[in-house]
Amino acid sequence: MVTYKTPNVYVEEISTFPPSVADVSTAIPAFIGYTENDNLKNIPTRISSLLEYETLFGKAQASNFEVATKVDETTKADVITSISTPELKYLMYYALRIYFDNGGGSCYIISVGKYGSEALKKDDFIAGLSAVEKEDEPTLILLTDAVNLKADYHDLCQKSLKQCNKLKDRFAIFDVLDASKEGVEKFRSGIGTETEELKYGAAYYPYLQSSLNYYYTDDSVTIKTDDSVTIKEVEKPADAQGEKLSSDKTTKDDSGTINEVGKAADAQSKKLSNYKTTKTDLYNKIQTELTKKRVVLPPSAAVAGVYARVDRSRGVWKAPANVSLASVLAPTVKISNEEQDNLNVDAAGKSINAIRSFTGKGTLIWGARTLAGNDNEWRYIPVRRLFNLIEESIQKATAFVVFESNNAITWLKVKSLIESYLEGLWRQGALAGNTPEQAFFVNIGLGKSMTAQDVLEGRMIVEIGLAAVRPAEFIILKFSHKLQEA
Repeated sequence: MVTYKTPNVYVEEISTFPPSVADVSTAIPAFIGYTENDNLKNIPTRISSLLEYETLFGKAQASNFEVATKVDETTKADVITSISTPELKYLMYYALRIYFDNGGGSCYIISVGKYGSEALKKDDFIAGLSAVEKEDEPTLILLTDAVNLKADYHDLCQKSLKQCNKLKDRFAIFDVLDASKEGVEKFRSGIGTETEELKYGAAYYPYLQSSLNYYYTDDSVTIKTDDSVTIKEVEKPADAQGEKLSSDKTTKDDSGTINEVGKAADAQSKKLSNYKTTKTDLYNKIQTELTKKRVVLPPSAAVAGVYARVDRSRGVWKAPANVSLASVLAPTVKISNEEQDNLNVDAAGKSINAIRSFTGKGTLIWGARTLAGNDNEWRYIPVRRLFNLIEESIQKATAFVVFESNNAITWLKVKSLIESYLEGLWRQGALAGNTPEQAFFVNIGLGKSMTAQDVLEGRMIVEIGLAAVRPAEFIILKFSHKLQEA
């Protein structure tokens, strides 16, 4: 309160606008995996583009290709007989590419180490999860490189769900590792049975055949010639003394002919860089064939991009499903309606969302269920994520009330604040009901949400009820014959 002691003209500004609730971010993924350099190891770093990622963390590990060639007996030209498909150990760079291609925005990178020859370690990912737990902004968790841990992957999934349940402001996206019925069952068995945690995660199946090319260098491509190709003897003038001209490359027989014995071994295995200037035609052929090799990726990164795109265009309450995936040629496994029956609805409730290819539509996400598929409250992804949004937004917006007087004036401010925010969401279509009264309620005050004892102990309790919209998962059209009347 201002005190007036000196005669003067005083100016006071009166605040007439009530405080408001600002939406928190809903699709900020945290990618956990290995990077080219580890200068920022276990330091969650926010990026907004692939270029920024390359600047801070580097590129992908160069893929090792083996190309077999031989000389065509008819044309005498070098031809390619086969090209190996490299196994990708580190997926972070490719995951970021397909994430941004599908509409992803700002995200966090948690580097748990740099590329190396040793095996991936479960403890690295546990340290990465601990690091991201300390960050407030991330709302999605992706265990990018952990899919290559195989047996330990499911244990990391459980740890991710525990973190989501503890903080209640994030959601986990998982991949089903094996493209088989047994792989689906392994995932369901390994993910745990804690329903309170399962509602904070969703799984997607199968892997995706992307349109992304492998990253490689000329020195990571090995050229091997066919064993049947021999190098002919090349006659060269002998030296006057008749002695050996080169200890490791050439020898001379009695007739003075020089035999190139070392070059045949060299020709069996060379790097692509050796052909850049000597055999440009073969070099160009190999590069053309390598561009036809496409990366197979787990679906979680592309799905996270769709989450971000749908949140921006429609809202977090819109199911991230029936949406086509960019930079994807097709799923690695074709799923029929009958096969999806067992994925979508499971006796144990662990629903798995299918990614399917439809003629004329492309590759679509064809499911929107959490892992708590038997829970009527938390069965759908948009419902769980909408509550995450509302809970986090209101929690941050009402922080100013801490240590305020716990009386009717404060209660009215809080009630008006929350009701105004929820009405805005209802008008956008996030809540069901024809009127705001049908869509939500906010109770606060003595005899409503608090007792006198609560006030004495410093507790201000607000009860909020929401009628969240649910996706129309099953569209049922009933037809019948109408009898002819005339």
